[in-house]
Amino acid sequence: MAKKNEKLKLTRAEKKQLQELMTRSQQQNAKKVPRTAQATIPYQRMWPDGICRVTDNYYTKTIQFQDINYQLAQNDDKTSIFEGWCDFLNYFDASIHLQFSFLNLTASAESFEQSIIIPDKDDGFNDVRHEYAEMLQNQLAKGNNGLTKTKFITYGIEAENFKAAKPRLERIEIDLLNNFKRLGVAAFPLDGRERLKLMHDMFHMDTQAPFQFDWKWLAPTGLSTKDFIAPASFDFRAKNTFGMGSKQGEVSFFSILAADLNDRCLADFLAMESSLIVSLHIQAIDQVAAIKDVKRKITDLDKMKIEEQKKAVRAGYDMDIIPSDLATYGGEAKKLLEDLQSRNERMFLITFLVMNTADNAKQLSLNVKQAQSLAQQHNCQLIPLDFQQESSMVSCLPLGHNAIRIQRGLTTSSTAIFVPFTTQELFQTSKEALYCGLNALSNNLIMVDRKWLKNPNGLILGTPGSGKSFAAKREIANVILLTDDDVIICDPEGEYYPLVNMFHGQVIRISPTSDSYINPMDINLNYSDDENPLSLKSDFILSLCELIVGGRDGLQPIEKTIIDRAVHIIYQPYLANPCPENVPILEDLYNALRQQEEKEAQSLATALEIYVTGSLNVFNHRTNVDVNNRLVCYDIKELGKQLKKLGMLIVQDQVWGRVTENRAEGKSTRYYMDEFHLLLKEEQTAAYSVEIWKRFRKWGGIPTGITQNVKDLLASQEIENIFGATR
Repeated sequence: MAKKNEKLKLTRAEKKQLQELMTRSQQQNAKKVPRTAQATIPYQRMWPDGICRVTDNYYTKTIQFQDINYQLAQNDDKTSIFEGWCDFLNYFDASIHLQFSFLNLTASAESFEQSIIIPDKDDGFNDVRHEYAEMLQNQLAKGNNGLTKTKFITYGIEAENFKAAKPRLERIEIDLLNNFKRLGVAAFPLDGRERLKLMHDMFHMDTQAPFQFDWKWLAPTGLSTKDFIAPASFDFRAKNTFGMGSKQGEVSFFSILAADLNDRCLADFLAMESSLIVSLHIQAIDQVAAIKDVKRKITDLDKMKIEEQKKAVRAGYDMDIIPSDLATYGGEAKKLLEDLQSRNERMFLITFLVMNTADNAKQLSLNVKQAQSLAQQHNCQLIPLDFQQESSMVSCLPLGHNAIRIQRGLTTSSTAIFVPFTTQELFQTSKEALYCGLNALSNNLIMVDRKWLKNPNGLILGTPGSGKSFAAKREIANVILLTDDDVIICDPEGEYYPLVNMFHGQVIRISPTSDSYINPMDINLNYSDDENPLSLKSDFILSLCELIVGGRDGLQPIEKTIIDRAVHIIYQPYLANPCPENVPILEDLYNALRQQEEKEAQSLATALEIYVTGSLNVFNHRTNVDVNNRLVCYDIKELGKQLKKLGMLIVQDQVWGRVTENRAEGKSTRYYMDEFHLLLKEEQTAAYSVEIWKRFRKWGGIPTGITQNVKDLLASQEIENIFGATR
């Protein structure tokens, strides 16, 4: 009889079974239902530099990137972007987990309405302001400006500790930022607080409560970072929906059934006008392992093919007749092997999740059905994740954590078809942001404050009747109603005076029969950055004379020297005593040239004679009109062919004088030039115009060229400088 204290002897099989039971029990205990909302959020620690420890040895970082114009690009540009995106994906090896997060979150309607409000002023135009604001409200309703759309990439690696993870994560970050830069995509990393705010906004879509957090609050309060971002509650009791605060949500899996996908697949989801979060988990497979796996599958398919051929021989029919599925799969497997071996393709495992949220179950059902309809348009399915809502919800968080093991293997080009770029939105919230129209793809408002841009210069191009002048007039009206900037218009066709009169501006009609005059020789002491204001004024007069004298080769060096000498002579009285009476006129230049000994001087004087004492002497007078009105329009329609180019050049110089005066007062000057291509036809006037455009920005000027003759514009040698100054 065995003693009671004798140890129980177990067989090897029993020991193995017992170990499995113990392991299973430990796993179940580890997966206890969370008792708090904080316990659901699957990360351990967040550092201030943005590194997050998700599990014991898994660390992640997040980068936010902006959109670029892909869907509206030409086919060649699309191909270039797509190929660049393929190269981007090929950067990742099997040791890096990748997650793309696309967030369409409802923003406060009041914040968007505040950004388009035009405050009242005591100038008598408030009725116009209210009408303009009403128009903006109607335009706002056409788009989805009520949604804030952001894009993020989260990458993670395995590491023993924080010290080991940090240098590699930072190295990957630098590489990703450089790769984004090659694509022309603006991107920047998120620090710890920004990552916490991102998750806070996702968890508080119901209240839109502001995120309040500081790292120094953790130690004295004993709280963790999760306490500052967690929602009021989670509810995962339903089959395929969940509750998050007062919001209802549902996460679905995007099942790829189509043989070929369209590059609009992802863009269609992101265009939905509802709160939506799309999460795309991507895990690269080791290239050697992927090739071995494909070869193994090809071997299995060949074996099945041989078995089918043996059956055919035994049955007495043609051995070449095999099941169609077997033939199809065999061909696709061999094509895949060829892609992996010789076409710079890699294999990825993809998990595509779509999370819809709404205020109530009815609205949620409508949003989900809309998303399912979009999936069906691309011959795919959006499948609810029954009894997996908690795991799928945390997988949508930008933490690089994928708790859903439903994956689809795709090659690089097949993965890159989910192009994360649609169209670049321009919606600046500056107090002086002007309405510029609607985005052609999203119908969202385009609100731009050109003063915030790298360069405020602009061009309005288009075919006749396309609305160039109307766009310019709308912008001018917006400037008058919203800003304190001065506006000057060069009007070669006489079509702006009704608008100018409406806003009590000054219309200056310049013609041979008009008694309104402007003096091309006008100057002020602030005309140039140099101590001597004649340095730039002389350049203008040279351009003026070259336009007058004409000739194929323009002014000769000796002629330029003579003109420059004469300019310094006639401006001496003004520089000695800067008063309006001492400003010279064109006749003074004519007389100074006559007094020079060189025969070239006499030739120049003779060329100027028609503009001084002849029938075209409209510019041989002192300025006798008010050019200090806030809104000034130079109407040069009646100048005729001979004087129109000259008039545009002189108006441009007048504007420069105004710009120099306004800079001293800290005021911006906007200049609108219709038929701008006329100034670019002549080499000297084109060079001077480009120089002025470059100077405008530094002096607070904002020039805008308007033309329908794009052919003449592009024919100018200076046009690259114009476009370069506009970017």
